[in-house]
Amino acid sequence: MSRRTFLRANGAVLAAGVLGAQLPATAHALGSTSTPMLPSFGRATHLDVAGVGALHGYDQLLLTTLQGVVNREQPRLYFDFAFEDSGADRTWLSSTGADVTEHDDPLALFDRYRHEIGGAILHDPGVPDSVNVATTLAGIEGAVAATAEQAEKYGLKIIEDLRGRFDAADPAATYRWQLEHLFPRCSDVLVAGLPPTRTVEIEGVKWREVAREKERIRDRSNREVRTLDLSAELGGDDGVFLRFQDSFEDDGWGASVGEVAVLADGTEIAAFTPGTDAEEPFLFSSDGSAVSSEIPSRFCDGGGYFVYRFEAPPGTKKLEFRADMFNQFLVTATTAKPTRVEPFPYFRDYAVAAQAMTVWLPPSGETGDVLDEVFAELAPGTPYTGWFSNDVAGEWGGVDRASQHGVPVVPADFYMNGTVHAGVGAEISDRVPKAPAADLRNRVYLTLTVGEGDNVQYCQRHMRELWDHTDRGKVPVNWTVSPLLADIGPALLAHYQRTATANDLLICGPSGAGYSYAGAWPADILDRYTELTGHYMRHTGIDLVYAYNPRTEEDDGWIPFDERVVASYRDHAPVRGIIQSWESGDLQIRPAGVPVIGNFSPTGSAAEYHESLLAHIGDWDGNSPMFIAGAINAWNWTPGDIAELAGLLGDPFELVRGDTFFTLLDEAG
Repeated sequence: MSRRTFLRANGAVLAAGVLGAQLPATAHALGSTSTPMLPSFGRATHLDVAGVGALHGYDQLLLTTLQGVVNREQPRLYFDFAFEDSGADRTWLSSTGADVTEHDDPLALFDRYRHEIGGAILHDPGVPDSVNVATTLAGIEGAVAATAEQAEKYGLKIIEDLRGRFDAADPAATYRWQLEHLFPRCSDVLVAGLPPTRTVEIEGVKWREVAREKERIRDRSNREVRTLDLSAELGGDDGVFLRFQDSFEDDGWGASVGEVAVLADGTEIAAFTPGTDAEEPFLFSSDGSAVSSEIPSRFCDGGGYFVYRFEAPPGTKKLEFRADMFNQFLVTATTAKPTRVEPFPYFRDYAVAAQAMTVWLPPSGETGDVLDEVFAELAPGTPYTGWFSNDVAGEWGGVDRASQHGVPVVPADFYMNGTVHAGVGAEISDRVPKAPAADLRNRVYLTLTVGEGDNVQYCQRHMRELWDHTDRGKVPVNWTVSPLLADIGPALLAHYQRTATANDLLICGPSGAGYSYAGAWPADILDRYTELTGHYMRHTGIDLVYAYNPRTEEDDGWIPFDERVVASYRDHAPVRGIIQSWESGDLQIRPAGVPVIGNFSPTGSAAEYHESLLAHIGDWDGNSPMFIAGAINAWNWTPGDIAELAGLLGDPFELVRGDTFFTLLDEAG
């Protein structure tokens, strides 16, 4: 019996009851699909709204934990983060249906609502993970996470002082302490996974271009050891900062850096392999990068980047950076400190309101062991909301570990004002759109699917930008969304349903009721996941699933869905068909009588995508229909790019919606 089961069986009283909040029992815990997986905190009737984008992360953390306590009783606080200038928070504000009062000074709202908090939990600026412990305690105690200076400024009672309590070098010990001492006091509706800090760019920094790959290289064919001269940056007080970016941000093949050596007047002052402990003293910023184990290297794609910092001995005349580099690199240098580190404030309102335990446990090594311990304490179906560390092992390892414990993942780390959006009354349609009629011919049928829909912050932010593009609706496109928006963002889902054109089809993002690898679920509880998935698909009028499965141990590809997994989907969810993540597009199977097709994922521009499609059908003889499920990268493409691709498609291609695609695939046998 887990500690959670013991507490439930003995009627343990959570702090939520003391504070008057009504946290719903979870569907997974009760074995019922009648109760939401993700909690809501009532409907907002009036909102105090303020912009917080210009505030330092310490102040944003103070306000979002305040928001969690205040909105737990009834949503009244709403903040505009102006994240990447997307305007999403303002865009969705009208959908709340609440009366709005605008405030110029967001911190003045702290004074307005401070009487509703019990005091402050002081986090330790020297121990980043204490921000998460403070968040957990803020939910339990009805308090805010604050610095000592903030507590003094606002005259806050100090409930817990975490300074000096934990070792910054041992995050596993910090979270084991939290698991033992705080977890029994938390609610069991969810666990939050949030990075304790974020990296913020400092404005006005001037960068000198040092090196750039001008060709689109995606196969390491330009791999060589390069020596970059950084002598022009000598003499600065803060050292030399070297930034690596993607020289072509639209195709996902950015800078890769392997073995590194730094020479000052010919003497080696740094030498390391990316991803090892030896790299750590020189890695100034890594948030936008990942580490590859295939060829030990650090890489970044799209808009991501990473920065190294080196300090040359006084009097150095020549500074050289020597590294194994490949793919599409852009290297720039500066002498000014380019970024600062501050608390990561996002989604904490929801975690605090739900009285969830908040962790940040990269799923490898000792922290991976602690993550397993956390998952082992959860009832199957309990959602892990947030995300994992930004490396290859982060997503794959984290989701796989969660799946092995029957824990669906809800990517939500940048989901803002969740305590407000979850309670909005919106009419969600459960009607499955009628598939357009089509006659089966000897054609190449192509259906295009925009990914990332399992990610509720994407649905809130970037998807809305794509959706509002003037070219959306010109050609048939499948849009993945999370059916869990029915709980955490009903107005968002209702908007997409209501404004969809005849060419837009909403389908279920990976892999159903939360991002999961169904093949990794224990056999005795897999049906719980597909039952929940079926419930949310029926509730949201969706009958197609885009899904992931675990990768092979050799990491040479995804494992195809087998009879057991697909039969569970078939028996418990209204699944017309499944598109499985596959990249090469050469998977087409029918386990348990359900058509499963692997997606085809070319990279680059519309013209390059078209060329890849032509190469993919090179052996097709034209004597029978051929089917291709094409993947669209939501971060690199817009509806304009999709329309451009459609314009390039001539004979023998026919572009169709996903429902039509699977109807024809079924007819073809």
